[in-house]
Parts: sequence; structure tokens; C-alpha cells
Amino acid sequence: MWKGLLFVAVMVHASSGVFAADGGAGSYPNKPIRVIDGFPAGGSTDYLARSVGAKLTERYGQQVLVENRPGQTTNVAAALVARSSPDGYTLFSGLSTVLSSSRSLYSNLGYDLLKDFTYVSRMATGTNVLLVHPSIPVTSVKELLALARSKPKALRYGTPGVASPGHLAMELLLSRIALQLLHVPYKGSPAAVVATTSGEVEVGFVGVSPASMPMIQAKRLRPVAVTSAKRSAVLPDVPTVAEAGFPGFNVTDTYGIFAPAGTPAAVVKLLNAAIRDIVQTDDMKEKFATQGLEAGGSTPEEFRAILEAEVPLWSRVIKDANITVN
Repeated sequence: MWKGLLFVAVMVHASSGVFAADGGAGSYPNKPIRVIDGFPAGGSTDYLARSVGAKLTERYGQQVLVENRPGQTTNVAAALVARSSPDGYTLFSGLSTVLSSSRSLYSNLGYDLLKDFTYVSRMATGTNVLLVHPSIPVTSVKELLALARSKPKALRYGTPGVASPGHLAMELLLSRIALQLLHVPYKGSPAAVVATTSGEVEVGFVGVSPASMPMIQAKRLRPVAVTSAKRSAVLPDVPTVAEAGFPGFNVTDTYGIFAPAGTPAAVVKLLNAAIRDIVQTDDMKEKFATQGLEAGGSTPEEFRAILEAEVPLWSRVIKDANITVN
């Protein structure tokens, strides 16, 4: 009997070692981890993945390597990860707004956002900012919309692209008041910021980021409102859209780590705890703030709930605004 109990104890101990972080034989991780990013290098998802990955490398003694696989608005990368082995060695760095809206924009994604992933943890959140050229005599959302109403379809607003978070945020706002502005999509935030700064478009709707902040700080662009439920830590004097008279308005970009569905719960638990610890350090908070982002982890369940809520929201906005992608 004692031999049997001893055998069980040894086996339990050995199996628990699979998920230990001591780098020993048979432990997780015992080889490099890949984090796939669907945007080109230099973007926010890439920055976050590399920052967190560097800390995971220090913690585990195994390289965490970020691979950029841009294509079809991150869907190429997402599908690649969804089809990968669910062993914790291939992860995905994704942006909630883009992923949740893709379900209504593309007929054949090659993956199911709510079935093919295990949600690991949120890393950070970001917001979008509604900007106007200084020549436009408005200082609030209500003034901007009043001006737009007096000049139907005359005001142009630039965004980082069709179905970008800025585009979706504006269409959500306009749907509340049955008003239209002329959308001018650009290839990325820097181009949209340049266009708004030069006066090529009167209004810009972009992320709070290193592309937009210098122009705001130099007063070459005037921030009117941010889209998150609470004010941005880097733009504390700028009211939210909700404060401007649209209660409940909340468009928050959530950045997080996903794994293929079926990834062992113990691996997910280990990664979740590590990511949450890392993003709450003062060092990470300061680094993320330079990108206009607010550090913050979550449980896997909290992270999943964010995407589940966004999917029907963007489905409705995309349908009502007749948004399509090439």
C-alpha cells in the first residue's frame, strides 16, 4: 500500500513539474515561446508583446520571440495561432477592437474568435481621441456636432483606415444623433495625424499614441474628447465622449495575449499570473504611458468578456453604417 501511495505522490510531483518555471527537465517553458503579432513592427501590439516578452524571458530563462505576420487586418496572424499546437509555445498579441469587428467584415476568417482561442490576459488599454484642426472654431463634442449639422457632409474626418477603431468610434457616435461626416481613411495613424495637422481634413479620430501626442502637446491639434469610459491618464484635462453628453459611450482598445483553444489550464494560469505581475510594475506602467497606454492585467474570464461584449456592438455599427473592406 505504501509503495502504491509513494508511486502516486511521485507521479503527481512529476506532472506538476511540467508547469513549473524553474527551467528544469520537462518544465514549462523548456523551449522558446513565439508571440505572433498581426501588425508590422513598431505598432502598439508589437511594442507591448516585446516589452512583456522581454520580462517573461528574464523570468523563465527561455527566449520569448515576437514574429510580425501582418495581413488582412491581423487575421492572417490570428488564424495561424488558432491552428497552432495548444501547448503554450505559440501565442498571439491582439487588439480587441480589430478582432471583434473582423467577424462582421470578413466572410472567411479561417478562425472563430470565440471558439478557437484561450484568453490569457489583458496587457493594456488605450483610447482614441477626437481631434480638430486649430482653425475649426470648436472646443467640445457638442460644438463640433453642431457645426457638422450646419454643414451637412461638408466636414471631413480622417482615421487610420476603414474599420479602424477611430472609424468605428465615429460611426458609433454619429449613430446616436443621426448625423453624417465625410470619412477619409488613411494608411495608419501617422498619416491620419499628418492630414489633420495640415488641414487636409478638419477632424481626426486616432489613437492616443506617439503619433498624436506631439501634435497635441504642440497645440497643432486640439483634442475635443477621448472615447474611453474614463479620462486618459496622458490627457487628463480632455473629457470623455460620455461626459460630453453621450452617457454609456465607451470605445476602449484592449490589448492582450491569446493562446490556441485547448491550451492546458495550468499553462494559462502560469502565463496569466506572470503577465499580470509584469504589467503592474512601475517600470511597465511608465513604458506603456509613453505609448499612450494604461497598463493592466486581467483574469482570462475578464479578458474574454470584453471581446464577447464588443462582437455584437461592432456588428451593429458595421451593418448600420454599411462599412465594408476590400
